[in-house]
Amino acid sequence: MLFFTRAGIASALIVCLLGCTKQDDKTNKTKGVLPPTPVTIAMAEARDIPIQVRQIGSVEPVATIAVKAQISGELKQVFFKEGQDVKKGEELFEIDPRPYQQALEQAQAALQKDIALVRQAEANLARDGAQAANAKQQAQRYAGLAAEGVISKDQNESYQTASQVQIESVRADEAALASAKASVVSDNSAIETAKLNLSYCYIRSPIDGRAGSLLIQAGNLIKANDTTALVNINQLQPVYVTFSAPEQLLPEIRRYNAAHALSVTGTGVADGAKRGVSATGQLTFIDNGVDSTTGTIKLKATFPNNDHALWPGQFINVVMTLRTLNHATVVPSEAIQSGQKGQFAFVVKPDQTVETRQVTVGQTIDNQIVVESGISPGETVVTDGQLRLFPGAHIRIAPAAKADAGA
Repeated sequence: MLFFTRAGIASALIVCLLGCTKQDDKTNKTKGVLPPTPVTIAMAEARDIPIQVRQIGSVEPVATIAVKAQISGELKQVFFKEGQDVKKGEELFEIDPRPYQQALEQAQAALQKDIALVRQAEANLARDGAQAANAKQQAQRYAGLAAEGVISKDQNESYQTASQVQIESVRADEAALASAKASVVSDNSAIETAKLNLSYCYIRSPIDGRAGSLLIQAGNLIKANDTTALVNINQLQPVYVTFSAPEQLLPEIRRYNAAHALSVTGTGVADGAKRGVSATGQLTFIDNGVDSTTGTIKLKATFPNNDHALWPGQFINVVMTLRTLNHATVVPSEAIQSGQKGQFAFVVKPDQTVETRQVTVGQTIDNQIVVESGISPGETVVTDGQLRLFPGAHIRIAPAAKADAGA
């Protein structure tokens, strides 16, 4: 059995009360004060910001030529390799020229024959013309004698008939000469056609470009203007880059492009991985209508592509600069938050507390966003850790990794 004295009980009660008092004081202090929130910050800066259109564009050749045969025959030779660069006028194919060479020789022989007929007709015309003149003089002389009664009527009519026959012979000779000359013209046309067909046996490149896959091999019989091309050639210098822009920017694009050709930069970053492709061109085409399904306008820029860095069918990032916004206020894009009243940012005050500031933002360029109103250059904004912030909250500057952990 335990016995407690009054003094012992009193001492125990005092110790217990003191302990409870200290615990209450600690709880009250903890309940009334929050620790500073770890955040990362950045300073608003004044910069010259280009106003740009940023889209994904596709590379298109200025010209794509499907090379086809204009005559039928056996494909004898191919003078290039698949994927080879070819020059305008360079021979690509040869079709068996022998049938067309023979046709040319036949046309030339027919021409010589008809030229001989022309000469013969001219000689006949000259002979019959002389005879007709003589017959006419005799007819006139004997007509006078007949009128005087020196010769009989039958003799006179015989001379008149002979003169008329000679005149008709001259007309026949003139017709024969005209026919022979027409045959010569026809023969010349046939020769030109034969020469043209013979030239079609040697198929040459119509443009400078790069040849694609060979679609028909040597030895095959090909048809004139067949549906299948022999090869497709793409012009790679220059090339087009086609992209779209929101219809809201159309007035600005037209206005600035009218003053000077807008510069367009293309980089081969279709999937976010840099591939070392970079080129500069100029806007050369604005479509004549807005696509009502997407609300965009089709644009086309021309790139010199002297180094063949851009390839038809390739997707590239396109940046078209409209103008430069001088001394614009910019902050990191992660500093801008969205709320019920619109977009805002947490601005750091000198006493290490924050306040919310409603902002109006513009274009985003390289993770920097233009602030048109609400923040001035030199002010400090919170870029990470905003989830635990409220107006008047105390902050503690921390590295980005710690701020992420605290949030």
